[in-house]
Amino acid sequence: MEILEKSVLMDTGGTRVTKIVVRVPLVAPKAEPGQFVVVMVEESGERIPLTVVDTDKQKGTITLIFQELGFTTKLLGKLNTGDDIYAIAGPLGHAMEIKKYGKVILVGGGVGIAEIYPVARALKNVGNHVTTILGARAKNLLILEQELKSVSDELHVATDDGSYGKKGFTTDILKELLTNDSKPSAYSLIYAVGPIPMMAKVSLTSKPYGVKTLVSLNALMVDGTGMCGCCRVTVNKKVQFSCIDGPEFDGNLVNWEELQNRSKIYCKKEDHICRLEKT
Repeated sequence: MEILEKSVLMDTGGTRVTKIVVRVPLVAPKAEPGQFVVVMVEESGERIPLTVVDTDKQKGTITLIFQELGFTTKLLGKLNTGDDIYAIAGPLGHAMEIKKYGKVILVGGGVGIAEIYPVARALKNVGNHVTTILGARAKNLLILEQELKSVSDELHVATDDGSYGKKGFTTDILKELLTNDSKPSAYSLIYAVGPIPMMAKVSLTSKPYGVKTLVSLNALMVDGTGMCGCCRVTVNKKVQFSCIDGPEFDGNLVNWEELQNRSKIYCKKEDHICRLEKT
C-alpha cells in the first residue's frame, strides 16, 4: 500500500490536516462516494476508519484526508511519499445513492468537509443543483473550499469567529436557505457530515421543513466489519451498526443524545479530541 502523493492541506500548529494518495488496486475500482476504508498503519497498530475522498480506478489509487489528532493519525501523518501502509481494507459501508434529486444541500463541518466532497461531485455530475455550506472555527481551518466551489452551484461559508464568510454556524445558513426559498419543499435532500453536535443541529433545523436529511455518522469503530459492535447507534428505535448498516442514516431518526454520550466514553484519555468534537 504505497503512498504516491502527500500534501498538508492545513497546519495551524495545533491542528494539521493531511491528504495522501495511496495505491490500493483491489479497493480503488470498487469504492463509491460515501464509503470508507479501515487503515492499519503498522502490523501492531489499531484500525481506523477513513472516508474515501477520491479514486482513480485506472491507476488503482484512493485519496484519504485525515486530521492528525490521536496516536494513529499522527503516526500516519509521519509517513511520506514512497512509504508503505501496512493494510487497507475496504470499501466498507453503503455507498451514497447517487441519482437526480433536484435541489440538494450539502453541509460539511471541520474534516467532514472532505467527506462531502465526493458526494457533491457525484450529485453534480448527474444533474442536481448543488448548494454547499462549509463550516469551520476560523478561516485558517477551512479546507477544500475551491474544490467544492468547482462542483457546487452555490457555496456558503460560516466561521465561528467571523474571520471568513458569515459569522455563526452552518445551521444558521441552512435555516436561511430553507426559510427564504419561495418553495422550501423544492429542496429534496440535505446531506451533512461533521461533528456530532453539528449533524444533530442540522437534523433539528431541517425537520420542520420536511426535507429528507442524511448524515454520515462517525461513531466509535474498532473492527469496521460488524463484528465488534462498538459503533452501534439507535436509529428509529432500533440498534444499527454504522459500519455495515451505514455510515449514512436518516438524521431525523437518530438518537443523538445516546450517540453523543457514547462518543464521550474515552474523553478522559482523549481530551483534545473531545474538545474539537464540541465545535
